[in-house]
Amino acid sequence: MRNELFSLIYKYNLRPNRDLGQNFLIVQDIIERNVDRAGLSKKDVVLEIGPGLGVLTKELAERAKKVYAIEKDRRIIEILQREYSWPNVKLIEGDAVKIEWPTFNKMVSNLPYQISSPVTFKLLKQDFEKAVLIYQLEFAERMVSKPGDKNYSRLSLMVQAKAKVELVERIGRGAFWPKPKVDSAVVVVEPKPPRERIELNENLVRALFQHRKSTVSSALKKSAHMFGLERRKAKALRDVLNSVPLAGKRVFQLSPEDVLEIQLYLLKQGIL
Repeated sequence: MRNELFSLIYKYNLRPNRDLGQNFLIVQDIIERNVDRAGLSKKDVVLEIGPGLGVLTKELAERAKKVYAIEKDRRIIEILQREYSWPNVKLIEGDAVKIEWPTFNKMVSNLPYQISSPVTFKLLKQDFEKAVLIYQLEFAERMVSKPGDKNYSRLSLMVQAKAKVELVERIGRGAFWPKPKVDSAVVVVEPKPPRERIELNENLVRALFQHRKSTVSSALKKSAHMFGLERRKAKALRDVLNSVPLAGKRVFQLSPEDVLEIQLYLLKQGIL
């Protein structure tokens, strides 16, 4: 596989576009493990974002019913069209953050790092069964961090409100060409059953985590402008925010259930 990849690179004199985060995975074992983790069968429709030179796409096509591969770089699309004739792969040229995604039930991708956050939040709004994704290690660690951890963030909370996430493998820089400046990791994402998912107000979460080391009451006071709260009389506003559930708890210690409790209180007070 590695030789095939480099032969294509030399054949087309391809220089990876760093602005698009092009770092091609060149270790076959990692690709096979990720495909295995997805548990693919001929019933599955898979979404891949950033197919690169098709090494993962090839494995997905062999096991799945259908593969949709979204690629922003026209050069890559043209190379894949010339080199491969997969009957069950549809190449889609476009920006995965902006375009509408086709219907799929599983996602397997080596994601361009600079779109990790918007793609992850977009994924969580889809109806899917499982995703096996390669992220920058630091991003992956934030995804799986628990309340109170130093890496616990808005990302951690929003992801864990809707899904079960597990960091299953760390990947060194030498597994990619060209080598990125950071290590990577594989994360498996599985949506929680509908009854267990927690729908959180994104503005509230953003307002809280702008001041993640502050107490809940203090963070909301500092972010009051985000809700138009400065229009209220100072004393009335202070009384409401001082009485908010978990007022003295630090923001980075909040679980999704905690934020939901705060959210319901603020809804009742007419703030959200």
